[in-house]
Amino acid sequence: MTLPAVFSALALPRKFMPTFYIEQFGCRATQADGAALEAQLLQRGYTPAAKSAADIVVVNTCTVTAAADAQARDSIRKINAQNQAARVIVTGCYAQRAPEEVVQLPGVAWVVGNSHKPQLPRIIENLSVASATEDFFPALSLQLPFRALQHSPAQILTGEFERKPLSSSPVFHAEGNHTRPTLKIQDGCDSRCAYCVIPQVRGKSRSLPPESVLQQVNQLCDSGVKEIVLSGINIGTYGRDLLPRIAFSALLRRILDETPIERLRVSSIEPMDVTTDLMEFFAANDRMAPHFHMPLQSGADRILAAMHRWYRAEHYGRRAHLIREHLPHAAIGADVIAGFPGETGEDHSTTLAFIESLPLTYLHVFSFSKRPGTQAATLANEVPAGVIKNRARELRALGEKKATAFRNEQIGTQLRVLTLRSANDESPRETAPLYQRIRENGSAYTPALSSNYLRIRLRGHWRANRWINVHVTAAEGNDLIGEPEESLRPEVSVPTFA
Repeated sequence: MTLPAVFSALALPRKFMPTFYIEQFGCRATQADGAALEAQLLQRGYTPAAKSAADIVVVNTCTVTAAADAQARDSIRKINAQNQAARVIVTGCYAQRAPEEVVQLPGVAWVVGNSHKPQLPRIIENLSVASATEDFFPALSLQLPFRALQHSPAQILTGEFERKPLSSSPVFHAEGNHTRPTLKIQDGCDSRCAYCVIPQVRGKSRSLPPESVLQQVNQLCDSGVKEIVLSGINIGTYGRDLLPRIAFSALLRRILDETPIERLRVSSIEPMDVTTDLMEFFAANDRMAPHFHMPLQSGADRILAAMHRWYRAEHYGRRAHLIREHLPHAAIGADVIAGFPGETGEDHSTTLAFIESLPLTYLHVFSFSKRPGTQAATLANEVPAGVIKNRARELRALGEKKATAFRNEQIGTQLRVLTLRSANDESPRETAPLYQRIRENGSAYTPALSSNYLRIRLRGHWRANRWINVHVTAAEGNDLIGEPEESLRPEVSVPTFA
């Protein structure tokens, strides 16, 4: 008899069903993996619990930088200190890249790489059975082979990736209060950028079959969702692994044709996948959010070549201007790496000048972090840490200058925004900072997001997940102030604070 069968036969009371907590790190793709696992555990009858009290704690890690590794290690140590009874399972990119390193951390029962994430529910089930039988049926547990899992050294399960279609579940973000779920439709990457560890820890490109995408989008729409964010590691390669193949642009067309989604947003796209046909499609469909996050990494051709990026600055510039020509008010963001090995002061100046010339609206700046197993980790001419820090600071300042200019351009315009949460969605303690202006001048704001990725403070209290047409009256900090149409009135009572 299998362990799950034993567990079922024992008919343990429901109150003994194990509890779980998932600690999330990293990008949208990692968060989507965690969302899929959570859905599977809930279907099996597991109950969410606080991290300090859960029977099973899953730490879903990132490894894109050394800082991400350190953050995961610190979290695992704190979990063990706060909840020594918990079975800690470490998964994700760090677990895939360095399982022998992770397995040494205190309290870890299993290290499961991305390659074997689909087996997590079964591993958790086996741990749960062993724990329950020992706690409530000690005599029987002496005969169960999985009992050793509780006291034996931590187990490692990782290896090669299977080339098979992807499975995914939507993930909701707390700041959006369940209004803007992210749906991962692609994972892995077939490129080999010199600095990037992702192909090692996520495998080759794999796609969620289009019928599954459409099914999940329709289910989300049925639940009231108005905006969905499509994400992936290299989303432009979507469908190339499927039979028959389907292009990413064809999937977008099918989503608009076969679902009622009101706004569709793409999280990130490589510059060479930004084509004239794609821009014409976006421009012709107001249900597509005019928002493009297009990684740059460097504006110096010499560094782009050393990074093994497959474009040069001129190519990137054409794509950025192509977006602006078709969508004058689009948000255009970029990733930039400061201090890649061999980057000179002249290269950095070239990057600054190139970014200055582009119609970018924000930057995500990363300091170069050596990742074991990548080609960049073996390169000479490392840039000193202090120099990297200064260059990253200059890039962030330029990014803020671009973002401020874009926000100021919106003053006096009309924007259609989606409310993210209302005053009734959170406790007074949590909403007090957001609504502190109630005490100052009798005004209050509801956070919202525009199609072109601008944060709006909408005057008044409004229910979450509602479209509002607003007139932008001012820019304040990183937000815009929006006045709703005169015919509309707030719907939510103003909260009171002690």
